Amino acid sequence: MDLADKHKRKQIKVYNFMGIRRHAVVLSFLLLIASLGSLMTQGLRLGLDFTGGTQVEVGYQQPADVELLRQQLEIAGFESPIVVHFGSDSDVLIRLQGMPDQGLADRVYEALMDHDEVVELRRVDFVGPQIGEELREDGGLGMLAALVVVMIYVAIRFQLKFAIGAVLALGHDVLIVLGFFSLARLEFDLTVLAAVLAVVGYSLNDTIVVSDRIRENFRKIRNVSSADIINESLSQTLWRTINTSMTTLLVLLSLFFLGGELIHNFAIALMAGVVIGTYSSIYVAATVMLAMNIDREDLLVPEKGELIDDLP
Repeated sequence: MDLADKHKRKQIKVYNFMGIRRHAVVLSFLLLIASLGSLMTQGLRLGLDFTGGTQVEVGYQQPADVELLRQQLEIAGFESPIVVHFGSDSDVLIRLQGMPDQGLADRVYEALMDHDEVVELRRVDFVGPQIGEELREDGGLGMLAALVVVMIYVAIRFQLKFAIGAVLALGHDVLIVLGFFSLARLEFDLTVLAAVLAVVGYSLNDTIVVSDRIRENFRKIRNVSSADIINESLSQTLWRTINTSMTTLLVLLSLFFLGGELIHNFAIALMAGVVIGTYSSIYVAATVMLAMNIDREDLLVPEKGELIDDLP
């Protein structure tokens, strides 16, 4: 390492991230146990996209009270209707789970006509249970395919120990986000599935940035323990990670408060994923690599002369 690199190292405050890695392992273990327990006992509250049902869009001349409309539908015999604003305060989207019924839209319209306001029936969509089951299976397969491709990519770009750490970190993030939705009984639909896949991409990007710095420092720095090199690498990328996470969270908070009820769960899933993804890029992936005894020899590029050293 030259004098410029040594001077640069002295300017960076190094935090002892790996010094509390055992506490982080315990925290991750507890979060995973809670998530898996909830997923196995009560599962996800699947939305209409996965269970099948009917979606009805209606319009009013004046701003509509969705809570009042929800009560009207329950009185008319509809079980657990989902009523949200769609676009503006006068546009309403109604979701009803169960077997699609050709006469269902007419009964919804009649129930809403009990008010004195004029109701305009704009659109009716039916989602069959078979389509919902196919979407659920395709979503699960897509998630597994993403993790496999990620592992292959990281193994080729970095090293197998990096790949294992990255995939375990991604699996950690996905399970905790799914567990959060299961515990909070939030509806899981296609928009949330898209958010979970986006979490995979976000967390992977953060993990690759950290991994690239770890590989670089392992090759440059000598006579330092692996834990110290990882601490220095994490410290060097810390503010980049924090700035990226905070900027992303600001956008997601804007979506949550200003984007309408239809994308509330999408924004919640991404916010949870950003928080847990930031944590996992610092602790989970690096802790796994350290547990696998990663060292400088794993990352050195073999010199051409080394290939003929054993020849007579």
